[in-house]
Amino acid sequence: MRAPAAVARVLVALLITAALVSNAIDAGRDGLLAQNISYFTNQSNLLFVMLVLAGSVAGPRLPAWFDDVRGAVAFYLAMTGIIYALLVAPLEELLRWDIGWTGIVLHRLAPVVAVLDWLLARRHRAPQARRILWWQLYPVAFLVGTWVRGGITGWYPYEFLDPTASSWNQVLLTTAVVLVAFFAVAAAVHLLEGRLRPREVPEESAVPAVR
Repeated sequence: MRAPAAVARVLVALLITAALVSNAIDAGRDGLLAQNISYFTNQSNLLFVMLVLAGSVAGPRLPAWFDDVRGAVAFYLAMTGIIYALLVAPLEELLRWDIGWTGIVLHRLAPVVAVLDWLLARRHRAPQARRILWWQLYPVAFLVGTWVRGGITGWYPYEFLDPTASSWNQVLLTTAVVLVAFFAVAAAVHLLEGRLRPREVPEESAVPAVR
């Protein structure tokens, strides 16, 4: 990745880190640090920071499978922005900017930057469709962990996952719709990669055939 783009992604990662730390400090003061860590938004943003850190340390020596990890993180943050807009934020909030700088960074800036970062980074191998399935492992684990923890503590990070706020029928119906959306967006990310992202090396082997 060219130097200006690499510097920009590091600066955004530092900004995201500052937002995560700021939220964690505020939550810790209120005794809510465990709840703060439990939000999908915070976890997906932390994954992006870790991705940038790994890319900065490894440089051009990144393994080919790192493309799939980059795609997964872009997918998770894209879903963070989509779910926030459709299920979490009140309708009137979507057109406002007075939601605090951490909210703007984590819910609006980070999803856009993660997708752009994925689009601009050169891919090292052709994508394989089976990754759509393993990309769902983390969201499903988050979902199950949320329900188990909520059943024990009575606290859920999002109202649409809280059966005490409505009913299990409503929660399961909403969850089914969300999971369909996860698969649809993951499939879109997978299919668009071959069309939008430039390839680092040609499809053919760079080693000449022995005659």
